[in-house]
Amino acid sequence: MSTRIKIYRPGEIAPEYAGIEENLVKRGFRIIAGVDEAGRGPLAGPVVAAAVILPPKCKIKGICDSKKINGPRREELFEQIVESDAVTAVGIMSHEEIDRFNILQASLMAMRKALLNLLERPNFVLVDGNQMIPKIDIPQMPVIGGDATCLSVSAASIIAKVTRDRIMDKYQELYPQYTFKEHRGYSTPRHLEELKKFGPTEIHRRTFRPVLELLEKTLFD
Repeated sequence: MSTRIKIYRPGEIAPEYAGIEENLVKRGFRIIAGVDEAGRGPLAGPVVAAAVILPPKCKIKGICDSKKINGPRREELFEQIVESDAVTAVGIMSHEEIDRFNILQASLMAMRKALLNLLERPNFVLVDGNQMIPKIDIPQMPVIGGDATCLSVSAASIIAKVTRDRIMDKYQELYPQYTFKEHRGYSTPRHLEELKKFGPTEIHRRTFRPVLELLEKTLFD
């Protein structure tokens, strides 16, 4: 018998997840890491995951799902998080590794890297989404919409997003014909137009359909 999973819209709090971090603390889990990733959908660049352990009674105001925050505010919150008593780490999987393992596995591997890179070992892990991180001997719970309902996961979403944006901004310097600073590798109309005009760069994901179709067309023309 299969179990149906309800998908919650951004900002919609699932009743079973409301106050989950507070409940975990009451159950004795004092070191909780939130984990999230950025960059599953783009056609180019890496996928970046972050793990964050926030200090008790975190005083940083405005932490929420990174998708709800504009770029300058994300940068501000990023700096506040890393300069606070929070413990943060990132894990990165390159475009080559994404093509090799597929994007889902690469995302989970990036999350595992982020957790292993933490300087403090958590005793519970909250993961954004509906997938468990493999090969982790720490109690964990996937939380659908966790980046909107769990403070530590929201913080991780900010760290992951800003880190990846900065990486893509650097790629803008290497590939000036592309506007990576604007679309960060996502399949926007402008990116698709650039892809057709200039062809894939070294950082494009060869297994993603628009890139793959273009490569096949070039091969058989």
